[in-house]
Amino acid sequence: MEARVENGGSCEVGKSGWGKSLPVPSIQEIMRSDSQSVPQRYIHENKDRPIISEDLADSPEIPVIDFSFLAKGNEDEVQKLHLACKDWGFFQVINHGVKEEILEKMKAAVAAFFELPFQEKKKYAKAENEIEGYGQNFVVSEHQKLDWSDMIYLFTLPSQNRNFKFWPLSLPGFKEALEEYSREMQKIAEELQANFSVLMGLKRDGLKRLQGGELKQGIRMNYYPICSRPDLVLGISPHSDGTSFTLLLQDDDVTGLQIKHNEAWVPVKPIPNSLVVNIGDATEIQSNGMYKSIEHRAIINEKKPRISIATFMFPDDEQEIGPVEAMIDDQNHPKLYRNIKYVDYVREKFSRKMEGKAHTQFAKLRTR
Repeated sequence: MEARVENGGSCEVGKSGWGKSLPVPSIQEIMRSDSQSVPQRYIHENKDRPIISEDLADSPEIPVIDFSFLAKGNEDEVQKLHLACKDWGFFQVINHGVKEEILEKMKAAVAAFFELPFQEKKKYAKAENEIEGYGQNFVVSEHQKLDWSDMIYLFTLPSQNRNFKFWPLSLPGFKEALEEYSREMQKIAEELQANFSVLMGLKRDGLKRLQGGELKQGIRMNYYPICSRPDLVLGISPHSDGTSFTLLLQDDDVTGLQIKHNEAWVPVKPIPNSLVVNIGDATEIQSNGMYKSIEHRAIINEKKPRISIATFMFPDDEQEIGPVEAMIDDQNHPKLYRNIKYVDYVREKFSRKMEGKAHTQFAKLRTR
């Protein structure tokens, strides 16, 4: 009998009202009972399958931003940030000031959660009509292909958005590690947002004011089990993030993240203790397409499981997002996106499976 991640839950839509996702089996539990087979529902179509290569030497490297320079207002580093967002939509951040001990504690807390017995993890399972909790999101059909991963997603900031029924509070150190990590990510996010603001022709607090105050935060913790046929499956299907931007803590030892660049899939080789930042759809909309949210996916390793921790930064639900005035030029760069309430955009995203950037069409103005 398959270990299904579901929870009776209440019949109310989750507090965020963002959407729902069908309950699916835990791939971690399936692999515990049979580590060699690959269930049919996880086998992707030929055109979507990854090419697995151990040789990363020839692949291009995504830009690296020195956060310590950025925080001091170094103009060269700000220009590097502009080019990274414009040409790649992804960059790695070094010298961000977060102590290694905090990063390691967070990784250990996430590893400890996924090592819990399945019956214990199930206590934190998301209901079908919620996106928060343990399980999987973006499952909208009984027939769609599934991703080779389990996750737990928690709203973390502001603190009044926390729903502790989904937090494994009985796991020693989990709450403390997550809260400390969350605070550090918020500090980095505020500095990045101030720089994006200046790059879009606003004052440092311009985007903050446009987005209804402090950015909100949610953290998704992913577990990718090993697979005997990693060439048949995907850890996460290609998608762009519906966020303002995302901060990712990667596994230092296993490369799994790939981004689409010049129509090719490029692996993001981990730099120890760095953070990977990617532009989200909300920033693409606000920059009127100058800074693109880029498709990315995760591939699976045959020998080592992998953990990743994605911190999503996003506007207030009721906030209207649209291109900022300075990014619109009727002659050379006309308005490409309509103004839309953030919650309406994100509901559209959660109503469909992950399929690249298809959901972003919802915000685009129709061209004649």
